[in-house]
Amino acid sequence: MDAPQTRLALKSTAFEHGQMMPSECTCDGDNVSPDLSWEGAPEEANTFVIIAEDRDIPMQALHLLAWVHWVVYDIPPDVTSLPGGLPSNEVLDNGARQGMTSFKRVGYSGPCPPFGTHRYYFRLYAVDSPIGIEPRHATRKRVLRALQGHVVGYGELMGRYRRAR
Repeated sequence: MDAPQTRLALKSTAFEHGQMMPSECTCDGDNVSPDLSWEGAPEEANTFVIIAEDRDIPMQALHLLAWVHWVVYDIPPDVTSLPGGLPSNEVLDNGARQGMTSFKRVGYSGPCPPFGTHRYYFRLYAVDSPIGIEPRHATRKRVLRALQGHVVGYGELMGRYRRAR
């Protein structure tokens, strides 16, 4: 990925960086997306992208780099937050689009680790041009490929989750 010049502050009221995510945002709860907000975007930012993924799943067995829980892209440049509990629509009310997860569906799919405590990375990219991929084709891989050479800022929020058994 590009070496962005601007560090963005990404946060949520649902959990702090490195802390446990609430069960309401997971498969053990209502499976609702957490609220997210950010600041510090450079003037060149034309759109934002958020990708949430679990890299603690044994990827070698699945032939994957990460288990993708959420892809949101073409977020308008004047939007600096997403409310919690977004619907699983391909196009949101603010014009942002949601792509495909590893669950083979559009929209947020929360943490549901099969074992142990997993880390869930919410990565925010400020981008100088729209992505423009149709939602049903907007996988993590395709969106990241479209970002190459266009990232002007980056932020990250990590939450952890362990299922109660």
